[in-house]
Amino acid sequence: MMNDAQITELLKKSKNVAVVGASTNPDKSSHKIPAYLLRSGFNIIPVHPKAEEIFGQRAYPSLQDIPVPVDIVDIFRPEPEIPDIAREAIAINAPVVWVQKGLKSQEAAQIAKDAGVTYFEDVCLGATVKRLGLGPDGDAK
Repeated sequence: MMNDAQITELLKKSKNVAVVGASTNPDKSSHKIPAYLLRSGFNIIPVHPKAEEIFGQRAYPSLQDIPVPVDIVDIFRPEPEIPDIAREAIAINAPVVWVQKGLKSQEAAQIAKDAGVTYFEDVCLGATVKRLGLGPDGDAK
């Protein structure tokens, strides 16, 4: 488990955040939190099978379609999908898999561990950014 100083360092060096399950609905957490991360200075890369654009950013149908290196894969998808998304994150050489608050997967955790990938689960990336003082004033929820 990383301490706050290590998480802060990790987040400061992370720029490209692929958000799997980013929503076009501004009322959903899967829209609000990536929007907050965008305001916090992260480059948000929405991953959505049907949307062309979210948050004014081009959306991609899958992680494999993203043409730039990804620092963090932030997951907003149901638990049964998380292991496959973790595998996709590893396939694109993403060093961090972050599973949003309320979601867990022992299988995905083991997949990440076996690949040497940093893995967080059941914790909100936006709330972590805010708690560590890395975001703008405002609510990450």
